[in-house]
Amino acid sequence: MRAIWKGALTFGLVNVPVKVYAATEEHDVSLHQVHSKDGGRIRYQRVCELDGEVVPYAEIDRAYDDGERTVVLTKEDLAALPAERSREIEVVEFVPTDQIDPLLFERAYYLEPDSSSPKAYALLRETLERTDRTAVVRFSLREKTRLAALRVRGNVLTLQTLRWADEIREAAFPSLEEKVTVSDKELKLSAALVEGFAADFDPGSFTDEYQDELRTLIDAKLAKGEAIDTAETFGEREEETGGEVIDLMEALRASVERSRQQRGEEKPPPKKGKRASGQ
Repeated sequence: MRAIWKGALTFGLVNVPVKVYAATEEHDVSLHQVHSKDGGRIRYQRVCELDGEVVPYAEIDRAYDDGERTVVLTKEDLAALPAERSREIEVVEFVPTDQIDPLLFERAYYLEPDSSSPKAYALLRETLERTDRTAVVRFSLREKTRLAALRVRGNVLTLQTLRWADEIREAAFPSLEEKVTVSDKELKLSAALVEGFAADFDPGSFTDEYQDELRTLIDAKLAKGEAIDTAETFGEREEETGGEVIDLMEALRASVERSRQQRGEEKPPPKKGKRASGQ
């Protein structure tokens, strides 16, 4: 991996030199656009509206338009901003981990100690683990001020950027304002269904089926040419059916029963009803 940023973690007077690495990568098959008639590659060019010339990326600056005037911001202007010049990841507070809404999470990064002695790095890592808290940090990266969560993963400090509070939309749905009554029987069956699917999460056990199928399709085209039978490659496609489930209890019972069958469990015997008085 190649470091994308170097700086220092700071909390109080403690300074922890670190290198920052992207923790994730895309696995999608890379596709490009072509002309459907002849297969010619479609390319996009940056063309100046004034002279009609193609502009190289090195000659492109940013600008802000307020509707009446345009202000051009050069690369030098942006690089001169105090926040952009800062090479610090500043810890602003330590918070209970469960107080950070998962909706706020964005990109994840690994932090590697960047000094001959990683003691300060280990100190911060152990502190986070023992206090069971997440450090909220602030730093600048790629012309943006970022808020991030600093946490421990194994023996590595990780940084996960956070969205700003005003970037989260409010979930205001009229349909959720309607009062709904859920019976004890429905809750019991639903809980049984949850138990039937209960497991320890292992992300490695899941695969991106669409990307796997896309690679299969590409390999088939490479081997057989353009004229291939999709059904031959993937098998017959089942018709998808949809519709609203009307009987919730019946759907829950059927789901619980199917879950039991998949686990090889026997169906429990029916409970005996109470005898009527006088019998």
